[in-house]
Amino acid sequence: MLRGPLPGELGWIVQRNGALYAAEYGWDVEYEGLVARIVADFAEDHDPRLERVWIAELDGRPVGCVMCVRETDPATARLRLLLVEPSARGHGIGDRLVSAVIGFAREAGYRDLVLWTNDVLSGARRIYQRHGFVLVAEKPHRSFGQDLVGQDWRLDLRGAGT
Repeated sequence: MLRGPLPGELGWIVQRNGALYAAEYGWDVEYEGLVARIVADFAEDHDPRLERVWIAELDGRPVGCVMCVRETDPATARLRLLLVEPSARGHGIGDRLVSAVIGFAREAGYRDLVLWTNDVLSGARRIYQRHGFVLVAEKPHRSFGQDLVGQDWRLDLRGAGT
């Protein structure tokens, strides 16, 4: 089931991103700080007509999340913080979360949906590709205690449905 966050679950998003990416990729506390800023910005100032958070629930507990937030360009939305717990992977939850963002962004009137990720996140990249996102830029960087390759992806929301 996909739903909005319950009290305390914005904190869960921060905690699970920090813990999971440390365990799976060796990322340091810098990543958790980034996630905390993203979540705090949303909590302090979001327009529910244009921005949303989804929590994926399985067996009564949160197992995934994603956000859709507005960009400076009013025609563009940004997909952020896609996460699926390892125990819940393989059930199509990531696909459902991304589909929810795409559908919401279209209904809200956005023309483009963008996201930034890193090349090591191959499972997430496969989900984005299945939904029609196109890689538009790559750039090596040092972040989160690792040497990474950042990637910018874009989806034209005026195209065919996913």
